[in-house]
Amino acid sequence: MRKLLSSLLAVLSFLCAAGQNEATLTVQQNNTGLTISRHIYGHFSEHLGHCIYGGFWVDENLPVEKKDRIRMDVVEALKRIHIPNLRWPGGCFADEYHWRDGIGPREQRPKMVNTNWGGVTEDNSFGTHEFLELCSLLHCEPYISGNVGSGTVEEMSKWIEYLNFSGESPMTRIRKQNGRSEPWNVHFWGVGNESWGCGGNMTAAFYTDQYRRYATFAKNYPGAQLKKIACGASDGNYEWTETCMRNIPLNQMWGLSLHYYTVPREWRDKGSATAFDEQEYITTMRKCLHMEELVSRHSAIMDHYDPQKRVALAVDEWGIWTNVEPGTNPGFLYQQNSLRDALVAASTLNIFNNHCDRVRLANLAQTVNVLQALILTDKEKMLLTPTYYVFDLYKAHQDARLLPIMLNSPQYSLGNEKIPAVNASASLDSNNVIHITMVNLDPHHTINVSTIFSNVPWKTVNGQVLTSAKFTDVNTFEAPHTVQPAKFNGAKKNGNNLSVSLPPQSVVLLELK
Repeated sequence: MRKLLSSLLAVLSFLCAAGQNEATLTVQQNNTGLTISRHIYGHFSEHLGHCIYGGFWVDENLPVEKKDRIRMDVVEALKRIHIPNLRWPGGCFADEYHWRDGIGPREQRPKMVNTNWGGVTEDNSFGTHEFLELCSLLHCEPYISGNVGSGTVEEMSKWIEYLNFSGESPMTRIRKQNGRSEPWNVHFWGVGNESWGCGGNMTAAFYTDQYRRYATFAKNYPGAQLKKIACGASDGNYEWTETCMRNIPLNQMWGLSLHYYTVPREWRDKGSATAFDEQEYITTMRKCLHMEELVSRHSAIMDHYDPQKRVALAVDEWGIWTNVEPGTNPGFLYQQNSLRDALVAASTLNIFNNHCDRVRLANLAQTVNVLQALILTDKEKMLLTPTYYVFDLYKAHQDARLLPIMLNSPQYSLGNEKIPAVNASASLDSNNVIHITMVNLDPHHTINVSTIFSNVPWKTVNGQVLTSAKFTDVNTFEAPHTVQPAKFNGAKKNGNNLSVSLPPQSVVLLELK
């Protein structure tokens, strides 16, 4: 009897554990007409540390392939992930940048002090023409943030005229003298940055009055309809969003921004990029998943004033922010990039995909050598981070039709923390290929995901997986391929349904045809 009871308890324990490692995903037809905008996959490059100077824009004597001083191995890597837009010059730097200091002969450009980031002196050799040449090489759209904090309405208005007007005017005459006859037709335009903080410490009411004035003189020119983006809230400042939506006419803005960073600990001591335990890991992932609540609540406020969803929610700064690497300049924000960061990126992008009705632009901070970088460089050496590979996998969703999902996930718990182990998103591209991206945040257990397709036919499946032995694993210049995608064989067809064995701490892309 005792042996029988012991056997029954063992079976029950096994069944309970098995149930805890099971998830169900239902993929539905797209009856909403929603598209996942490619601009959700945008990036951000500020004059900060070695992102521009020493990242994109290098010394003319550096022994790497360059066009002018633009580093081409970085360009080619970003082209492979189909970078859709690049935000510049900031960030906090945008509200101390005066564009006319960055045009004309480089040897005649005035130097400036970057007071926000390290107090370094910049020579302004990378300015408007250089940035737009970079965007041309990347085949991406420029997203320029104009100076509201220390600039003037006239300064911003003339910059737009310089960029976008094709006729004869004082600004176009200067542009032609500087070697550019045709306008660039820049569309994405930020009116200030973090105006609640480094961009001027304004109240929401004061900023919205300023926005209306600046936006009035941010003119549309033939072939260049501006997509003006108002400075939105930080984190959960819902009052800021409410004030912007109430005070700014909908026809004066294309988008309203939102900034949110995943900080593992707290702002004073953010935590290490590489030396952290599982408790800090799960806390970080909980904070990452908070993006779901932020997007939902800010969107709900926007829905009240804009039920037709004319105004986009532009999450134009996001990512993980840790302490800088030991021995580096604290003002340069150089941090390593682990498998944990890749899981942050993948989970966040799934959230954006599933909210593509309102989220239509986003920018990871930042592209090269700063914060959650895609690329790290050291003189002539370059490596791709785990986060880079997430964008490489997820490029399949760009401009694809959203397939709504219903997900029932087990919990991953440790101590007092508890989060859903699995998150996902799905899309259908123009060739009728289905792509599903799944993330398993549980570092210990494989999750078996039973995937049901509601009137979505398919025949074959293949996939790729991004994972590593430890969530602290990184790519280094000595070992640059530690974390990179591999072929995934854990998906099996079962009638019209799909069984997926999702490895611990992994990102999986499935392609169904």
